[in-house]
Amino acid sequence: MKKILIGSLVASSLLLAAQDAKKDPDALVTHTEFGYMETQGNTATQTFNLDSKVKKGWGAHIAHFLFDGQYASNENEEIKNKYLIELEYDYEFNSDFAFAYLAGFKDDKFSGFKYQFYTGPGVKYKAIKTDNHKLNLEANILYSRDDIDEVRYDADGDVINYPNPDDKKTVTTDDEYTEDYASARAKLVYSWQILENLKFDQDLSYRCDLNSLSTYFVFSKTSFSAKLSDIFSAGISYKIDYTNEPAEGKERSDRTFTANLIIDY
Repeated sequence: MKKILIGSLVASSLLLAAQDAKKDPDALVTHTEFGYMETQGNTATQTFNLDSKVKKGWGAHIAHFLFDGQYASNENEEIKNKYLIELEYDYEFNSDFAFAYLAGFKDDKFSGFKYQFYTGPGVKYKAIKTDNHKLNLEANILYSRDDIDEVRYDADGDVINYPNPDDKKTVTTDDEYTEDYASARAKLVYSWQILENLKFDQDLSYRCDLNSLSTYFVFSKTSFSAKLSDIFSAGISYKIDYTNEPAEGKERSDRTFTANLIIDY
């Protein structure tokens, strides 16, 4: 009985906090999407997905934190290991325009990039802000740094991909190197409240090397979410991570489909 009472009090506290956050524009707001799947028997796989956003305001000053990560293994062998972290500071001139400063770091062990880093100033514009539709546009000028991992080849001249499950022996190696360049990023964030408890979201970003327009990166996240309560939702998302000039032996497009439990607090 005590456990039920404590659980009810915790749930009530979370509900009241969520309602207060909606009223206070400077409140700490979090959005977390979590997905996990495990199989045992004929196959032994684990898949983990975490997508988290945190926002905190102080009047005209707003701080944003984003984490997007996926990990998967098959028979205890990694088949996916990537994460993206972005920190952003906004200064709102008015209800429509804001100055923004962005810093991002991406690590993907299967992409051929040891890491990618970018940072620089930009602007944000709230193009649409109705009850059912919201559209935010962003543009940044960035300093970018890509660290391209070493490429290993076997005796047949084929690329040995991480984590080398076949234990192939390295015969030749292309050394790791870095590229520093000026880049630009454009981003679109759209949401549509289709029904009272059903929402559609679309994030789309494009980042390119200003000296070589054939070097560009596109990220798209399309998602639907259904409200279960004021705090919990169920959702599905489809992500496309596209690199126009991938590392040696890598595919241009990395696609991920997930079903998630969503917590808004």
